[in-house]
Amino acid sequence: MRNPGTAAVLSFIIPGLGQLYNGTWMRAIFWFVITPGLWLGTGGVLGWLAHIIAAVTAHNYAKHHPHREFD
Repeated sequence: MRNPGTAAVLSFIIPGLGQLYNGTWMRAIFWFVITPGLWLGTGGVLGWLAHIIAAVTAHNYAKHHPHREFD
């Protein structure tokens, strides 16, 4: 089972890590690429925004998809 709180905390610390925890690889890669760009490109102004949005999206995904599906 996915824990929404764990997903949110992981993604807040390192955006994309919560998405990896959820098993959404493409979303994780997106956040791993976008976040450093926002930190560097805006001098840190939008970097925090990326952390918050990544945490919220990881939390919501885990909340709506609590069970892992193995193929």
